[in-house]
Amino acid sequence: MTLGLAIAGVVFMASPAASQTSYSQYEETPSAALARYVRTLASSPSDFSALVGAGRAALAVGDAQAAAGFFARADEANPRSPLPQAGMGAVSVANGEAQAALPYFARAQQLGAPVATIGSDRGLAYDLLGRQSEAQADYRAALGGVDGAEARRRLALSLAISGKQAEALQTLAPLASDPSARRCRAFILALSGDSNGAMAAFDAAMPGSWASIAPFLKRLPGLAAGQKAAAVNLGIFPDSSDTYAYSSVTPAPSAPAVTYSSADSAPQLLRAPATPATAQIQPAVQPSWQSARPVRIASARIPQRTASVEAKATVQTHKLWLQLASGQDADALPGQFRRMKSRNSDLFDGISGYVARSPDRARLVIGPFRGTSDARIFLQDLESVGIDAFSWTSSENDTIVPLGT
Repeated sequence: MTLGLAIAGVVFMASPAASQTSYSQYEETPSAALARYVRTLASSPSDFSALVGAGRAALAVGDAQAAAGFFARADEANPRSPLPQAGMGAVSVANGEAQAALPYFARAQQLGAPVATIGSDRGLAYDLLGRQSEAQADYRAALGGVDGAEARRRLALSLAISGKQAEALQTLAPLASDPSARRCRAFILALSGDSNGAMAAFDAAMPGSWASIAPFLKRLPGLAAGQKAAAVNLGIFPDSSDTYAYSSVTPAPSAPAVTYSSADSAPQLLRAPATPATAQIQPAVQPSWQSARPVRIASARIPQRTASVEAKATVQTHKLWLQLASGQDADALPGQFRRMKSRNSDLFDGISGYVARSPDRARLVIGPFRGTSDARIFLQDLESVGIDAFSWTSSENDTIVPLGT
C-alpha cells in the first residue's frame, strides 16, 4: 500500500463545498438532499436553487464531475448570481486545481459573494498554493458562516502547517467532541513533528489505524507547505516520483446512492454495498509515467468488471459525451436507457447508450460528439422532453463500453 493510499483511509475533511451545509434547509444526508433536488429538476430542469443545491450535494457525496455540471447549468440559468462561480471554484479545489479555482472565487466576489461564504473553500486553495497567511485570513472570515466548523478545522491545520501548534490546538478546542476534530488534532501533532503523539491520537480516534499511516506521519513534517495542505485536507500525498496520488474517500453510504437522470418522475435509488474499513483500494492506473499530473485512485466500492466486459472494453480518451444518469450499480443503467428511449423514440432514433466506468461510479452516456455545438444542440433537445443531462468529458482513466456488454 502506497503512502497516498494509507492517508486516504484516514483523511476526514469534507471535500470543498461539501462543507457548505447550506445546500439543504433540512436536517438530511447529502444523498437525501441530492435526491430531493433531482426530483425538483425532473419537473423543473432550470430551477436555479435546485441546481445550486444539487451541485453542493453532489460535491458532498464525492462526485465533483456531476457537481461541475450542475453549477454550469446554474450559471446559465442565472449568470448574475455568485453561487455557481463559488461552486465551480470549490469543484476546482476538490480536484486539486488550486490555481484554476481562484478566478472563480474572484468572479464570485465581483458578483457580490462575501468572504464569509467562500472563505472556507478559497482558503483551502490558498493553503494548497502555500499561501498560508491568506488562507488563514479567509478561514477566519468564514468562522461565522454556514461553513464555520469546517473553516475552523482547516484553520487549525493551516496554523499547524505554519508551525503554530499551540494556536492550532486552541483554535480546534471548541470542536473537542467532534470525531473529525479528534482526527484533526492527530494531524496537527503530525504536522508539528510529534509522530508518536499523532499515532497515539489516531489510534484513539480510529483503533488500529496507526500501523498503516505511520510512514506517512513521519514524512509529513518534511513536505512543502502546499503538499502538507493537500495531504491532510484532500488525501493527496506525493509519491516517490513526486506525483500526487489522489484518493476519493467516501464513507459507506447510510442512504441509497442517487442517479442524476430526470427522465423519471423521481431519481432512481440504488443500493450500494458498504465498504469494510479494511477494504483494499486498488490503483486505477499504474503510475509508471513521470508526469506531475495527479493519479486518481479508485474507490474500493466500485464493482470489479468481469473478464468478458474487459475483453470488449474500449477506452475513450478525452471525448465529449452527454451524461444521462449515474450511480454505483452499472446493471441498473440499461433499464433507465430503455425507459428514456421508449418514451422518446423519435429523439433517440439511432442513438446508442454506453456505460462509462470511472474510478468513483458508472455513468450512462451517449455520444461521443464531434464538438460542443453538436452536444449543446442535443442537450437542448433532451431538456425539451424533460431529460436532465449534461456534458461530460472522458479521460484516460474512464472505460466506455456499449450497453449490454
